[in-house]
Amino acid sequence: MTGGEVPLVVCVSTDPAVRERLVSRVDDLGAVLVVNTLTELRTMLLSAADASPAADGLPAAAGPSAVGPSRTGLTRLGDLLLDPVSTEVTWRGEALALTPLERETLLRLAGPPLRLWTYRQLFEAVWGGAYLGDRAALHATVKRLRRKLAALPNGPRVRTVRGVGYHLVPG
Repeated sequence: MTGGEVPLVVCVSTDPAVRERLVSRVDDLGAVLVVNTLTELRTMLLSAADASPAADGLPAAAGPSAVGPSRTGLTRLGDLLLDPVSTEVTWRGEALALTPLERETLLRLAGPPLRLWTYRQLFEAVWGGAYLGDRAALHATVKRLRRKLAALPNGPRVRTVRGVGYHLVPG
Protein backbone atom coordinates (compact mmCIF):
# COMPACT_ATOMS: atom_id res chain seq x y z
CA MET A 1 0.00 0.00 0.00
CA THR A 2 1.21 3.46 -0.81
CA GLY A 3 -0.01 6.88 0.09
CA GLY A 4 -3.61 7.04 1.22
CA GLU A 5 -4.71 3.66 -0.07
CA VAL A 6 -7.07 1.76 2.21
CA PRO A 7 -7.71 -1.96 1.74
CA LEU A 8 -11.23 -3.18 1.10
CA VAL A 9 -12.18 -6.54 2.58
CA VAL A 10 -15.19 -8.22 0.98
CA CYS A 11 -17.08 -11.00 2.77
CA VAL A 12 -19.74 -12.98 0.93
CA SER A 13 -21.56 -15.34 3.26
CA THR A 14 -25.11 -16.16 4.24
CA ASP A 15 -23.91 -17.33 7.66
CA PRO A 16 -24.10 -14.52 10.27
CA ALA A 17 -21.50 -16.23 12.47
CA VAL A 18 -18.96 -16.23 9.62
CA ARG A 19 -19.65 -12.56 8.88
CA GLU A 20 -19.30 -11.55 12.53
CA ARG A 21 -16.09 -13.54 12.95
CA LEU A 22 -14.53 -11.96 9.85
CA VAL A 23 -15.50 -8.43 10.83
CA SER A 24 -14.10 -8.87 14.33
CA ARG A 25 -10.76 -10.04 12.86
CA VAL A 26 -10.26 -7.48 10.10
CA ASP A 27 -12.23 -4.44 11.26
CA ASP A 28 -9.10 -2.42 12.02
CA LEU A 29 -7.59 -3.02 8.54
CA GLY A 30 -9.90 -0.73 6.62
CA ALA A 31 -13.28 -0.84 4.95
CA VAL A 32 -15.24 -4.09 5.24
CA LEU A 33 -18.06 -4.89 2.81
CA VAL A 34 -20.36 -7.68 3.98
CA VAL A 35 -23.03 -9.15 1.68
CA ASN A 36 -25.17 -12.29 1.74
CA THR A 37 -24.75 -13.43 -1.86
CA LEU A 38 -22.61 -12.89 -4.94
CA THR A 39 -25.69 -11.50 -6.67
CA GLU A 40 -25.96 -8.81 -4.01
CA LEU A 41 -22.25 -7.99 -4.40
CA ARG A 42 -22.50 -7.89 -8.20
CA THR A 43 -25.53 -5.61 -8.07
CA MET A 44 -23.77 -3.29 -5.64
CA LEU A 45 -20.58 -3.12 -7.72
CA LEU A 46 -22.38 -2.70 -11.04
CA SER A 47 -24.61 0.03 -9.59
CA ALA A 48 -21.50 1.89 -8.40
CA ALA A 49 -19.85 1.48 -11.81
CA ASP A 50 -22.95 2.76 -13.62
CA ALA A 51 -22.98 5.85 -11.39
CA SER A 52 -19.45 6.84 -12.44
CA PRO A 53 -19.00 8.79 -15.69
CA ALA A 54 -17.26 7.14 -18.62
CA ALA A 55 -13.52 7.80 -18.46
CA ASP A 56 -13.15 8.35 -22.19
CA GLY A 57 -16.21 10.57 -22.57
CA LEU A 58 -17.89 8.16 -24.97
CA PRO A 59 -21.51 7.21 -24.41
CA ALA A 60 -21.93 4.04 -22.37
CA ALA A 61 -23.54 2.08 -25.21
CA ALA A 62 -20.79 2.28 -27.80
CA GLY A 63 -22.09 -0.56 -29.92
CA PRO A 64 -23.05 -4.09 -28.87
CA SER A 65 -20.80 -7.04 -29.50
CA ALA A 66 -21.99 -10.26 -31.06
CA VAL A 67 -20.98 -12.25 -27.99
CA GLY A 68 -19.84 -10.93 -24.64
CA PRO A 69 -20.15 -7.89 -22.44
CA SER A 70 -20.78 -4.40 -23.71
CA ARG A 71 -19.46 -1.22 -22.12
CA THR A 72 -22.66 -0.97 -20.05
CA GLY A 73 -22.23 -4.37 -18.37
CA LEU A 74 -24.83 -5.95 -20.63
CA THR A 75 -24.06 -9.37 -22.04
CA ARG A 76 -25.09 -10.11 -25.61
CA LEU A 77 -25.23 -13.59 -27.02
CA GLY A 78 -26.56 -13.22 -30.55
CA ASP A 79 -30.06 -11.80 -30.20
CA LEU A 80 -30.16 -12.56 -26.47
CA LEU A 81 -29.42 -9.55 -24.24
CA LEU A 82 -28.84 -9.94 -20.50
CA ASP A 83 -28.74 -7.01 -18.08
CA PRO A 84 -27.26 -8.05 -14.71
CA VAL A 85 -28.28 -4.79 -13.02
CA SER A 86 -31.97 -4.73 -13.93
CA THR A 87 -31.94 -8.55 -14.34
CA GLU A 88 -33.90 -8.13 -17.56
CA VAL A 89 -33.35 -10.74 -20.27
CA THR A 90 -34.60 -10.00 -23.77
CA TRP A 91 -34.71 -11.92 -27.04
CA ARG A 92 -34.85 -9.69 -30.12
CA GLY A 93 -36.16 -6.88 -27.93
CA GLU A 94 -38.90 -8.90 -26.22
CA ALA A 95 -38.60 -9.64 -22.50
CA LEU A 96 -38.32 -13.31 -21.55
CA ALA A 97 -40.45 -14.51 -18.65
CA LEU A 98 -37.82 -16.10 -16.43
CA THR A 99 -37.88 -16.79 -12.71
CA PRO A 100 -35.11 -15.22 -10.61
CA LEU A 101 -33.27 -18.57 -10.44
CA GLU A 102 -33.56 -19.10 -14.19
CA ARG A 103 -32.32 -15.55 -14.84
CA GLU A 104 -29.35 -15.91 -12.49
CA THR A 105 -28.47 -19.30 -13.98
CA LEU A 106 -28.61 -17.88 -17.50
CA LEU A 107 -26.55 -14.84 -16.45
CA ARG A 108 -23.85 -17.15 -15.11
CA LEU A 109 -23.84 -19.47 -18.11
CA ALA A 110 -23.80 -16.56 -20.58
CA GLY A 111 -21.18 -14.55 -18.71
CA PRO A 112 -17.94 -14.15 -20.56
CA PRO A 113 -16.04 -16.14 -21.30
CA LEU A 114 -18.48 -18.87 -22.24
CA ARG A 115 -17.23 -21.85 -20.30
CA LEU A 116 -18.22 -25.06 -18.62
CA TRP A 117 -19.71 -24.53 -15.16
CA THR A 118 -19.44 -27.50 -12.82
CA TYR A 119 -22.51 -28.37 -10.81
CA ARG A 120 -20.73 -27.08 -7.69
CA GLN A 121 -19.67 -23.76 -9.26
CA LEU A 122 -23.10 -23.05 -10.70
CA PHE A 123 -24.97 -24.03 -7.56
CA GLU A 124 -22.74 -21.91 -5.30
CA ALA A 125 -22.90 -18.93 -7.69
CA VAL A 126 -26.68 -18.99 -8.15
CA TRP A 127 -27.93 -20.21 -4.78
CA GLY A 128 -25.12 -18.63 -2.77
CA GLY A 129 -24.75 -21.58 -0.44
CA ALA A 130 -22.56 -24.59 -0.03
CA TYR A 131 -23.10 -27.35 -2.57
CA LEU A 132 -23.83 -30.63 -0.81
CA GLY A 133 -24.06 -32.82 -3.89
CA ASP A 134 -27.85 -32.66 -4.34
CA ARG A 135 -28.43 -31.60 -7.93
CA ALA A 136 -32.24 -31.69 -7.89
CA ALA A 137 -32.82 -27.92 -7.58
CA LEU A 138 -30.15 -27.18 -10.18
CA HIS A 139 -31.48 -29.77 -12.63
CA ALA A 140 -35.05 -28.50 -12.22
CA THR A 141 -34.01 -24.90 -12.87
CA VAL A 142 -31.95 -25.84 -15.93
CA LYS A 143 -34.82 -27.98 -17.25
CA ARG A 144 -37.23 -25.01 -17.05
CA LEU A 145 -34.62 -22.70 -18.59
CA ARG A 146 -34.00 -25.14 -21.46
CA ARG A 147 -37.71 -25.31 -22.22
CA LYS A 148 -37.89 -21.50 -22.44
CA LEU A 149 -34.74 -21.23 -24.56
CA ALA A 150 -36.00 -23.97 -26.90
CA ALA A 151 -38.87 -21.64 -27.88
CA LEU A 152 -36.35 -19.12 -29.27
CA PRO A 153 -35.57 -19.70 -32.95
CA ASN A 154 -31.79 -20.17 -33.31
CA GLY A 155 -31.40 -19.23 -29.66
CA PRO A 156 -28.73 -20.43 -27.25
CA ARG A 157 -28.96 -23.90 -25.72
CA VAL A 158 -27.84 -25.29 -22.38
CA ARG A 159 -25.73 -28.39 -22.87
CA THR A 160 -24.90 -30.95 -20.21
CA VAL A 161 -21.49 -32.46 -19.76
CA ARG A 162 -22.54 -35.63 -18.04
CA GLY A 163 -21.30 -35.92 -14.48
CA VAL A 164 -19.58 -32.52 -14.65
CA GLY A 165 -21.90 -29.59 -15.31
CA TYR A 166 -23.42 -27.25 -17.90
CA HIS A 167 -22.36 -24.80 -20.57
CA LEU A 168 -24.24 -22.45 -22.86
CA VAL A 169 -23.96 -22.92 -26.61
CA PRO A 170 -24.79 -19.92 -28.80
CA GLY A 171 -27.56 -20.47 -31.34
